[in-house]
Amino acid sequence: MTSANDLSGITTAILVGGLGTRLRSAVADRPKVLAEINGRPMLSYLLDQVAQAGVRRVVFCTGYRGEQVQAAFGTRYGALQLEYSQEPTPHGTAGAIRLALPVLQSDPVLAMNGDSVCEADLRAFYTWHCGRGASASLLLTFTPDVARYGQVQTDPDGKVRSFQEKGSVTGLGWINAGIYLLSRASIETIPVDRAVSIEGEMFPAWIGQDLYGYQSQGRFLDIGTPESYAEAANFFSAQGQSA
Repeated sequence: MTSANDLSGITTAILVGGLGTRLRSAVADRPKVLAEINGRPMLSYLLDQVAQAGVRRVVFCTGYRGEQVQAAFGTRYGALQLEYSQEPTPHGTAGAIRLALPVLQSDPVLAMNGDSVCEADLRAFYTWHCGRGASASLLLTFTPDVARYGQVQTDPDGKVRSFQEKGSVTGLGWINAGIYLLSRASIETIPVDRAVSIEGEMFPAWIGQDLYGYQSQGRFLDIGTPESYAEAANFFSAQGQSA
């Protein structure tokens, strides 16, 4: 493990294998992680974020049209070394991480959804995770309406105590922002013989096993629907102005 504020030795796994069916009407010819925003693919914004945090190695967990991701980015992006773990069949969000474990060289692993971004301090998240001795930590963000995402509830010390499914609850609350720190031991508990969702299956199973939620105040965007994708240009324009 590297020191608690140094991410240079941490491998980042970015999940880019989703089918993107909800976004197909707006982005039909490529995986949604390559959807253009202000003339740049969505993934480039995530790579900028992890590079600025000090990460030096990224593994893309590819699936649907994974060859397009590899053609777009190759093996280098600035200071980042890029590698690929291609699913032979859909493995789900947890299964894709488990499949990539042999090339995820660090402990813990930083994992991210490729179709969302949260303006969070990743170094602070890592420091917090290490300080808790967590097996797995989710980065949480606050939203005025949790209905689309579901809600994550934590104890005062940050331990996750429950997940409420999307659509089952509304109003203010903390949601999963799609950024995780996962110990290798926790990844090894993911089944290997079927598709597995990290959100729907593994996180609930890890409650009570040093699963923590880190509360971030950063802005959040998920481009998974045509409506939210339409907001992306303004989101990233504002990000550039505040940088």
